Amino acid sequence: MKYLKNENRTLSQETLYNYIAFAQDACLLHLSSRVDIQGKRMLKFQEKISLADQGIREAIYGNNDRDINQILENIVFLELMRRGFNVHIGKMDNQEVNLVAEKAAQRLYIQVAYVLADDSVIQREFSALAGIRDNYPKMVLSLDKFDFSREGIVHKNLIDFLFQNS
Repeated sequence: MKYLKNENRTLSQETLYNYIAFAQDACLLHLSSRVDIQGKRMLKFQEKISLADQGIREAIYGNNDRDINQILENIVFLELMRRGFNVHIGKMDNQEVNLVAEKAAQRLYIQVAYVLADDSVIQREFSALAGIRDNYPKMVLSLDKFDFSREGIVHKNLIDFLFQNS
């Protein structure tokens, strides 16, 4: 909607939701619901859109490296779906957990970052998971080769994660 307003174009919310539904029916995108991690319930608002194919993003935006975190998160989302997980977005207090993946009795909490460049990025990514008090695996994925694991939260190289068997 912001993009359209900046272009001085109008579009009703109903029309926008219809376009999203058509794109979802055409298998161009996926909607992920948000889940309240503490209350363990689905939130009824703020679904997140993930593209079904990164080629769509490239076709529309070209090489858009400034959105690398979103691109990597979308790639991990698609990989988790390929592995048979139902994928949601987590909400806990004022923080968002990038991906909450569930399959049967399994659950994974995942944060995705391009690189853990400094202490503020490390703090942001790990703190989103540190407050979760259940015993399901929690991990941070990035392109870093160094292991920043801490407090029971595993840090993995994103490429290694993508190539591992389930």
